[in-house]
Amino acid sequence: MTQEKQSGFRMTGRKVLIIAVSSFGVILAANLTLAFNAVSTFPGLEVDNSFVASQNFNQELAEQLALGWDVKATHREGELTLAITDPEGNPVRVAYLDAVLGAATHVRDDQVPEFRFIDGAYRAPVEIGNGNWNIRMHAVAADGTEFRQRVVLHLR
Repeated sequence: MTQEKQSGFRMTGRKVLIIAVSSFGVILAANLTLAFNAVSTFPGLEVDNSFVASQNFNQELAEQLALGWDVKATHREGELTLAITDPEGNPVRVAYLDAVLGAATHVRDDQVPEFRFIDGAYRAPVEIGNGNWNIRMHAVAADGTEFRQRVVLHLR
């Protein structure tokens, strides 16, 4: 009888343990990396106290919807334009306008445009690149009604 040559590889308990610990280590490292990036790029809270904000939500929403405003944002040649129109399509001139322009995923590039009412729209010089941008605007109508909206701006 001849003996067959064996490869010399033997699966032992120690090797199985090393494979299992290494696999879980990779998974844990990936999860911790993703969790860190998610928390560090989160823009923050929308409201200080969600319970208090919810108490007036329906009334504020009804008042805002009663205005019937439509908001459209565009960006061309270094100028950001916010066109606010009433239900008839006429431009709306607000008593107060505040807006923050930022990337959808982080606050690192946030900026506050200085809007001026020109030719029936609010315009501000802004230099931004391609991507998904959010404009978190707060306006007040002439009658004192508050209007808050997140306007999405996609640039290609």
